[in-house]
Amino acid sequence: MQTSAVPDLAHTHARPVHWLATAAAMAAVVAAAGMLQPGSATASQTGGIRTAAAPAPAPAPDPAAVTYPLECGGAPGVVARRATGDLDGDGRPETVVAAHCRAGSGTPPSGVYVLARGSGNGAAAAPRVVATLVDPAERRSVGGLAVRDGAVTATLFGYSSPDVPSCCPDQRETVKWRWEGDKFVRSAAAAATGA
Repeated sequence: MQTSAVPDLAHTHARPVHWLATAAAMAAVVAAAGMLQPGSATASQTGGIRTAAAPAPAPAPDPAAVTYPLECGGAPGVVARRATGDLDGDGRPETVVAAHCRAGSGTPPSGVYVLARGSGNGAAAAPRVVATLVDPAERRSVGGLAVRDGAVTATLFGYSSPDVPSCCPDQRETVKWRWEGDKFVRSAAAAATGA
């Protein structure tokens, strides 16, 4: 074996003091790098152009803040289903609700109502019923309610004759309403079927 003519280098025989010195130097480099970080980036506008922040969209009308045209004979009204969306294209959401009188048994008829927020401030901005899509006098109950693409879709259950008990509707129909001009126009979304 051939020996080297160069004396042993210090790093070939590491001692604890060498490791401590290396660790201290690395800690100093990391600390300095942390202190020398660039500031957070900010964008500034020059030229005097100012833009206002977009206002937050108006909330959908609250169904709890409305009195519904239900004749409940002293029983409370109940909002069973609700859906929200912009139905008339004005950029403000409307709320559609299916409401009925609270009944101890049976299937109480529902009304389907469109709620909109009033214009102005205070009481004038309170939500109100602006359209009745299904009147409770039609003896329908609502099994599903949705707002999609500016249209209201509902699954309605009804009765083929007055002899059918109110507990057990035997007709099912899926219908759709869309705002056209100045009113909601109803169309069948699917064929009516016996339940």
